[in-house]
Amino acid sequence: MNHFLDIHKTDPQSLRAILDQAAAMKRARQGRPKGAPDDDQPLAGHMVALIFEKPSTRTRVSFDVGVRQMGGQTMVLSGSDMQLGHGETIADTARVLSRYVDLIMIRTFDESVLLEMAEYADVPVINGLTDRTHPCQIMADILTYEEHRGPIAGKKVVWSGDGNNVCASFLHAAGQFGFDFTFTGPPQFDPEAEFVGFARQKGSKVTIERDPVKAVEGADLVVTDTWVSMHDAQSTRERRHNMLRPFQVNEELMRHARPDALFMHCLPAHREEEATSAVMDGPHSVIFDEAENRLHAQKAIMRWCLEV
Repeated sequence: MNHFLDIHKTDPQSLRAILDQAAAMKRARQGRPKGAPDDDQPLAGHMVALIFEKPSTRTRVSFDVGVRQMGGQTMVLSGSDMQLGHGETIADTARVLSRYVDLIMIRTFDESVLLEMAEYADVPVINGLTDRTHPCQIMADILTYEEHRGPIAGKKVVWSGDGNNVCASFLHAAGQFGFDFTFTGPPQFDPEAEFVGFARQKGSKVTIERDPVKAVEGADLVVTDTWVSMHDAQSTRERRHNMLRPFQVNEELMRHARPDALFMHCLPAHREEEATSAVMDGPHSVIFDEAENRLHAQKAIMRWCLEV
């Protein structure tokens, strides 16, 4: 069964096929109203469950719109609707949902919830985000980079700030797509050694550089993400801000990257914190192309999962 759980769990040939499909589907929709159906309706007659234990804007809207454009229907469920893992085991929930729907997308906290859902579901499961990884976002990011600058293989990607779940999936992608990856941030926020080890084992050059200026030298792509979670206490937020402030992506830092370097942020952003508005709205930024491409990348992921 074609679950899409993480980039490192999907073979490089399938990942490339998904991106090629996403690019083709995006080209086919040029000039169309957002609500217009695709010419091809591969999800006609299919029901997709979208489960959200975590709040969402881009993930919810992009999956919902994507399913509808491809002729399918969605059932959007929140954690409070389902009491996932509380009123009923995750395994039983997976078995029950498999009787009603053709595909499950879940956005959750603990990775174990995703893995148990996939283990017991009789239909494909997609990782919409966990606390450890965010593979759909990185598929959109690779699509975005390549439509602006061509193949990402051999390029230098620099992550500045917190080595979080998005950073983790970027490291998986480095190994699978063959680009080099530099992390710059305080030691307390280093990405997990497991993720670094995967990329290196696949042949990618992974560098930890504490000096952000040195880190971005020669960068083809500079990426950051929010410094705090919506669940962090105020004291935690202040402490994280103090540690991460030297790694803000601003115009001065971007001057040390390649002149044609791109800037990405998966959004939502806290402007003037992890990145300045001058960078986010500046000539290097592709953040809104990146957001749009969640739609196209996820449509292709769903098609790959269902083999349609």
